[in-house]
Amino acid sequence: MSQPPADPGGRPDPSSRPDAAGPLVLGPLLRYVDETSATVWVRTSHATTVTVRRAGRSWSVPTFGVHGSHYALVVCDGLEPGSDEPYEVLLDAEQVWPQPGAAPSRIRTLDPDRLPHFAFGSCRTMGTHDAKGVRLHGVDALRSLGVTLRDVPDAGRPDLLVLLGDQVYADSTPHPELEKFIRARRDLSQPPHEEIKDYAEYDELYRLTWDEPVIRWLLSTVPSSMIFDDHDIRDDWNTSWSWRRDMRATTWWQERIASGLASYWVHQHLGNLSPAELAEEELYARVLAHAASGAPDELDLTADLDALAARADAEPETYRWSHTRELGDCLLVVLDSRAARDLQPDRRSMLDATEMRWLDDTLRGGYRHIFVGTSLPFLLPPGLHDFEAIDEVVAQGAYGRRAAHAAEHVRRVVDLEHWAAFNAGFEEVVEMVADLARGRRGPAPETVTFLSGDVHNSYFAEVTDAEAHGFTSRVVQAVCSPLRNPMPRGVRVAVSMLTRSLVRPMRFLASRSRRVPDPRYPWTVTEGPWFDNNVALCRVTPGGLELTWVTGMVDGDDHDHPWLREVYSVSVPSAAVAAGAPGAAAPEAALGDDPGSRPGGPRRRDPAEVA
Repeated sequence: MSQPPADPGGRPDPSSRPDAAGPLVLGPLLRYVDETSATVWVRTSHATTVTVRRAGRSWSVPTFGVHGSHYALVVCDGLEPGSDEPYEVLLDAEQVWPQPGAAPSRIRTLDPDRLPHFAFGSCRTMGTHDAKGVRLHGVDALRSLGVTLRDVPDAGRPDLLVLLGDQVYADSTPHPELEKFIRARRDLSQPPHEEIKDYAEYDELYRLTWDEPVIRWLLSTVPSSMIFDDHDIRDDWNTSWSWRRDMRATTWWQERIASGLASYWVHQHLGNLSPAELAEEELYARVLAHAASGAPDELDLTADLDALAARADAEPETYRWSHTRELGDCLLVVLDSRAARDLQPDRRSMLDATEMRWLDDTLRGGYRHIFVGTSLPFLLPPGLHDFEAIDEVVAQGAYGRRAAHAAEHVRRVVDLEHWAAFNAGFEEVVEMVADLARGRRGPAPETVTFLSGDVHNSYFAEVTDAEAHGFTSRVVQAVCSPLRNPMPRGVRVAVSMLTRSLVRPMRFLASRSRRVPDPRYPWTVTEGPWFDNNVALCRVTPGGLELTWVTGMVDGDDHDHPWLREVYSVSVPSAAVAAGAPGAAAPEAALGDDPGSRPGGPRRRDPAEVA
């Protein structure tokens, strides 16, 4: 099998790489934004100085290298709160963004007087956006949002895009360019076959996933917060101790996990951090020190980053991927519910002890709304929750070794690896939230809202009888999945039926076992499930929250101009408003209050009204 020319270090010759076509390989991505600062991420074709220019000011940093690729994260500080200005990217003083004829990219800082508005979702696979691509993957909801924001002058730009996992699919490589890239490097008859193998292949996977022009523009102008889920590494990543044992026994897994975490650190994690956190990050502090020194050579982080990634996998308590983001008087807490798991059979938990202490310290009152982003739904439909809880008890040996082996097999085959399947951690977190909702951790927020994806259907759930539990906060779950990777129709029907029909039989079984814990704070799915490719929009209103799910639609063959149709809208007034407390602000009208916008009638709405 022919191979591209290699350099002395064993890497492909740069001239054979896809980034040889232009100096700005990927980006810019607008990542962290607060009232006075913003960070802009890029990948370049060579070592260079990257400059961001906005409103007469400029900020410059040198690139750093990882496995032969070059990146920079530019911190733009000293900005005015509530300002909204276009920006440009220059490499060695040559402007490379925006590209000729393209819409400008903007940095809009947070305004303390503006009510927050953000979008969220998960699970977006690659694929073309022509008729064939739509038949295979549906209309890309994220791209449809991007077209609306780009082309409709009055469309409300979100303050943040929260991507809750499966930003890339490392275990599925259907893109012809990616397959060609991999075939040019190695023999696909050898493990891991068509899956991603190493850092260079991850690099190309990210490039192809984010390089589509509308997606590239959207990520350049809407700040983003990201967290991985299983497909960013591999399907069912860290499902259980036996899954991890089996993966470690392969010849290729160690390179895969180290490459996956290293590329995640570069492409996703760094942009989640504030400038102050970047200065304290153990490895990025070296990047800052090297830049401050004025050294002429590019800093190569390859060896140190590979070591950090391997350590983070072997000893997850030594590195935290979870992060927070303040949005005015609201707090977003984004949890790592994959790498931070404790998989010991006798103490399984979604979060290890170190991560749990961090969450315990972070979930404090004093915010108007608290959002908890976790790729896996915290509140599953109740029947599915009981099913997973029962399986966990059996898998842990409550009914003998043979039953435990069978339950572990079912756990892995049917993907029973959500919060319910790690019940000790679920109960610990639910008690934190209960204390928060009772005001025992400072002034209780109006709502505690879990934001999740993963399950390839969307729904809304709420803890029932909140007042009886002493809650002054409403506790809800909003799930939005997929952005683009719909279930087959037969599976949709089955999931829809199971969501409802499993509730009573599973509760009956669970309630008759002393070993299966009963949820202390029951909840119910009040809306859904629905299965469109969706992106969800959350608006903070004077009286609570408005949650709206929208899907992309195409008129005829006009795939370049998808538009947004509302799928469902839910009004979440604060507990005080819902109870009609004197002086409480009334909630704004929900988008879904218009009968014509309900799922039964795909009426085309004004995109500015939807977005």
